Amino acid sequence: MSRVFIAGMGAVSPAGWTVEALRTALEQGQPLAAQSLARPSQGKPLRTRLVPTPSARLDFLTHPRLRRSSPITHYAAAAALEATASLRAAAQDLRLGIAACFQSGCVQYSCRFYAETLQNPATASPLVFPETVYAAPTSHVAALLNNVVLACSLVGDTSTFLQGVALATAWLSENRVDACLVLGAEEPHWLVADALQHLDRSAITAAGAGALCLCSNPAFSAGVELAAITDIHPFTGQPSRLQAAAALRRQLGAGSSGDLLVDGLGDSRRMDAAESNAWCDWTGDRISPKRILGEGMMAAAAWQCVAACDAVAGGRFTTACASLVGANQQAIGARFVRG
Repeated sequence: MSRVFIAGMGAVSPAGWTVEALRTALEQGQPLAAQSLARPSQGKPLRTRLVPTPSARLDFLTHPRLRRSSPITHYAAAAALEATASLRAAAQDLRLGIAACFQSGCVQYSCRFYAETLQNPATASPLVFPETVYAAPTSHVAALLNNVVLACSLVGDTSTFLQGVALATAWLSENRVDACLVLGAEEPHWLVADALQHLDRSAITAAGAGALCLCSNPAFSAGVELAAITDIHPFTGQPSRLQAAAALRRQLGAGSSGDLLVDGLGDSRRMDAAESNAWCDWTGDRISPKRILGEGMMAAAAWQCVAACDAVAGGRFTTACASLVGANQQAIGARFVRG
């Protein structure tokens, strides 16, 4: 792999609309307060951690493409603009790529459209349908950034975010783009929270987005280099999730006492078992964003990688590893170093 640098980072989370807000919440280490999310029936309310309402109207929402867009697009756009801010200021004519990653995707508009269809197919609004597809946020962000020459939407479990990073490195090495934005985003909805409760009753859902802007020119580096991405270790059949997590750990190495691990552990003994076992002898510092911010699915995976890069960029660590053990597909990890 040719040298790849992180040119910028962006984040929208229950902590706020910036990487700084994310960093502050993780440094404090206290789980953020959860809110109630009502079901349409009379069932027990669900628990979630919502992105706070911005103190002022976001300027980019005046863009014509974002008039009817859903929260997932707002989160992705805000993270994208923050991640690319320094790069766009330095060189506005760069060829930009986008690899946008989702797990649940545009749930709010999907539920609205299918509800209208069930009520009366003849009057279901065709204006709503385009906002139901997974590629909608990708398309909106591409229009917002203006100079996008290549875009792709990836759907999968949380490990898919680092697949997006791997795809971005391939585009850079093939000189198809000058820089590439990797996004992970999700939006809140009772349906997602309810589905998650069936898998893990202790989980608190969350929403937001995270973004990394990758480039091959060290002049644009924010002080972070992508040192390695592991192989993909699938566990749909054999080997097991436990074995996949162990293989991921072996590839990232033992690390040293001064390194940082940003893991994907939440508060579920069953779902966390494989990753917890793989990293049980880690001697360095570690952060578990899900325990503080909630189960943000693809957004949470992005927060992990943003937190790892931010820790290196800020000089707090020289090396940071991100460990992504997906729910039902594969395990993959990355190492970021100062550069």
